[in-house]
Amino acid sequence: MSHPVSPQHGFPADGFTQRLLTVIRFAVRGLAVLMAFVILMGVIDVVWVLYQRLMAPPFLLLEIRDILGTFGAFMAVLIAIEIFVNITIYLRDDVIHIKIVMATALMAIARKVIIMDMQESTPAEMYGLAAVTLAMSVGYWLVVGNPFGGRGDPEVSQAAPPLPSPGTRLPTED
Repeated sequence: MSHPVSPQHGFPADGFTQRLLTVIRFAVRGLAVLMAFVILMGVIDVVWVLYQRLMAPPFLLLEIRDILGTFGAFMAVLIAIEIFVNITIYLRDDVIHIKIVMATALMAIARKVIIMDMQESTPAEMYGLAAVTLAMSVGYWLVVGNPFGGRGDPEVSQAAPPLPSPGTRLPTED
């Protein structure tokens, strides 16, 4: 007996599978609510940490260690927001957008680079982080495309037709 296939997922469109997909969508909505809570708590934490660092001697001055820690906290909240965006786009489109996931991963890598303590990091850790950064950057470039090379989003890569070569006759309206 053949079941029709759900066009969105490629799964058989029988009742059992549809119920499972409903459960998964409900779970993803729950994750979105939890992520909104995490973002709110992250913002409160950033404000609290910044307040504590500004009130500690020397008063209203931040040391470089404090600034890097604050940047790390800000980046953590921004990463949480990007994850929330991933979840909401999944709920809206019912598909995982690889560009957004990869951009979120690049943001997490950037956070690690910003907060990395160079005195305590080993050369192997630095080379590893460099390799991951390069791999994710190349992967992102392959997925999104080079805006100068005609790949990627049509709005970016095909915004204007290429210029004709010198000496090429332009078509005329007769």
